[in-house]
Amino acid sequence: MEKSEAIGDEMWPGRAPDPRERADTPAPLPDPTGKKRKQQVTPGEEPRIPQPLEDKGPRHKRVKPVLSSGPPPKGTPLQRLSQSIQRSMSFRPESSRLFGLSRRGSGMGPGPSGPSRRPRGGSCRLWTETFQRPAPEPLCDREVRRQEVIFELTTGEQQLVKDLTLVKKNYYEPMQTLAILSETELQQIFGTLDDLIPLHQDLLSQLQRARQEDGTVSEAGRILLGWLPGLRAYSSYCCNQVAAKVLLDHKKRARPVGNFLRLCQESNFSRRLDLWNFLDLPRSRLVKYPLLLRELLRHTAAEHPDWAPLQEAMTLSQDIVGTINRKTGEAECGYYRQRLVYPDEAQRAPGISRSRLLHCHGELRNNKGQRLHVFLFEEALVVTRLVTHEEQTGFQVYRQPLPLDQLILDDLPDGEARLRTSIRGAFAPGGERAKNAFRVRFREPALGQAHTLQADDAFNKQQWLSCIRQAVDGRPGRAPASPPGPEAADCSLAPLARLSLGSRRAPSPMDVS
Repeated sequence: MEKSEAIGDEMWPGRAPDPRERADTPAPLPDPTGKKRKQQVTPGEEPRIPQPLEDKGPRHKRVKPVLSSGPPPKGTPLQRLSQSIQRSMSFRPESSRLFGLSRRGSGMGPGPSGPSRRPRGGSCRLWTETFQRPAPEPLCDREVRRQEVIFELTTGEQQLVKDLTLVKKNYYEPMQTLAILSETELQQIFGTLDDLIPLHQDLLSQLQRARQEDGTVSEAGRILLGWLPGLRAYSSYCCNQVAAKVLLDHKKRARPVGNFLRLCQESNFSRRLDLWNFLDLPRSRLVKYPLLLRELLRHTAAEHPDWAPLQEAMTLSQDIVGTINRKTGEAECGYYRQRLVYPDEAQRAPGISRSRLLHCHGELRNNKGQRLHVFLFEEALVVTRLVTHEEQTGFQVYRQPLPLDQLILDDLPDGEARLRTSIRGAFAPGGERAKNAFRVRFREPALGQAHTLQADDAFNKQQWLSCIRQAVDGRPGRAPASPPGPEAADCSLAPLARLSLGSRRAPSPMDVS
């Protein structure tokens, strides 16, 4: 800037400064000492007297822009979200809950989800965006939608194969090489995941071979009908997920495993997702097949040669998923039954050992503010305290379990129950009042004590009330546990059984099985 002014003065001596130039010229920097600089005059030279400003018209001299001497503004960093599994496994409303349910306000399947963040990668383009070749005969809207479903099925298989291969190459094999986990622990955590990769590669290759030059697939029903029986291999994988999640969470506390998983999550290949997000992918994919087939059948005309095979394939997929769901529920129920600790043998209620289904389980608080873990088994409600013995998590039974044929449920309005959480509250007039509370008690009070339980919010309270009512009222020959209130959720045990274990996010106050 200073060089430009010197050149201008030499070319036009005695020229008055242009007002535009004056505006574009930065003012001299202030002295660091705070004193005003004096104009320096060379000996023998008269001080320069400012001349009146004149408009000399437009000039073409380029002037450098004035730069701010202050630091650039700081940008707000974006937060990257990642899910812990929780989720447990969860279905969407239409999907079915698989493997031990956890009711977390979201369904099974990608949800996911939820915050749930599900691993995604690759392109999300539609079939119409991928294959834009003009066809000799334009397709009708229904056929376009049918091709979109087939394309979604194909790309989903492609992404699943990619992610399962990633888990094998970037997690299983390095952990095996580094020997940070034993072979038994690796088999417990990863299960039969290695057997699922060729299964989905087979379906992907068949669908790709069936694709014609214009991108259309004329018939997919027979392909699916021949491939779906292989999904029965999912039974062992899904039944193992409850124990796998518990072991993985335990091993992450060890420095070698924790550091390895942290470095993997910070790497680009993991898309900032936790290992459990990838291990839960097969389960969430499994419950999608009945939904995709139902959608594909909806866009297939009854006279289409693919309609009958698709109808048969949809029925088969529902039967397979239902069977796996039942076996997984039994495996989850057995897993938690084995981890119950009985301080008194009288607490071993026969209904607990007879139960083959775990309706729901999760954390609640009593009127003393103590956190309790509550299990609603098929024939008994059990209130427990979390304990640790020899680095293994267990659940110590608290008071006497309530058989469902003796259980009475009371929905407590906000403020009706009194809390005894502090000395201050005990001496305050009326004491502290509880919100989102309910009471479970024996039909015959002499058999055991009642429990006043408090949920974290109104939504989770309604989940518990609905699940308990349906578990009690669904027993043959049983009168309702309590009159269903107007705000009671309208859901049945069938949809609840389609929910799943939470493992993709942080634990929620309630897990419905």
